[in-house]
Amino acid sequence: MTQAVTRTGVRVGVDVGSVRVGVAASDPSGLLATPVRTVGRDRQEPPAAEPTDLEEIAGIVDETSAIEVVVGLPRTLAGAEGAAAETARTYAGRLAVRIAPVPVRLIDERLTTVDAHRSLRDSGVDGRKQRAVIDQAAAVLILQAALDAERASGRPPGELVRTGGRKPRTKDRHR
Repeated sequence: MTQAVTRTGVRVGVDVGSVRVGVAASDPSGLLATPVRTVGRDRQEPPAAEPTDLEEIAGIVDETSAIEVVVGLPRTLAGAEGAAAETARTYAGRLAVRIAPVPVRLIDERLTTVDAHRSLRDSGVDGRKQRAVIDQAAAVLILQAALDAERASGRPPGELVRTGGRKPRTKDRHR
């Protein structure tokens, strides 16, 4: 038996790419994810000033009065975390600090980009035009998976990103 979502409010989904960041948002009832925009990634390491991509996402969170942000965590098919997962964790941590007290959660996003490419191709989007929207489509899939998981379990999905204190040990990351 499926439980109803207990929380209401817009959620924002984020797909962190190496060049672009896809952003999606839900409706206020938390049922349906839709694309918002693709943001160019600011690659300053470490950032000299506040990165513009984080500022733009923070603006979306403010504009939508989001109650939560979910960031895709790319894992291998075996569930391991590599360099892309570490990049997503770092990005999620910076975003969590920037938008506090709005919580940020990491959501397993295995194969979302592959699924997004397939969906765009099946809907007739030309391969050359996919690049502009693939990150948004992946963000929609990440957010929709989070919304569906919450609706099924009655609990917020994924792993909460902590804004202070120690970095979780590898064992803690899977809790």
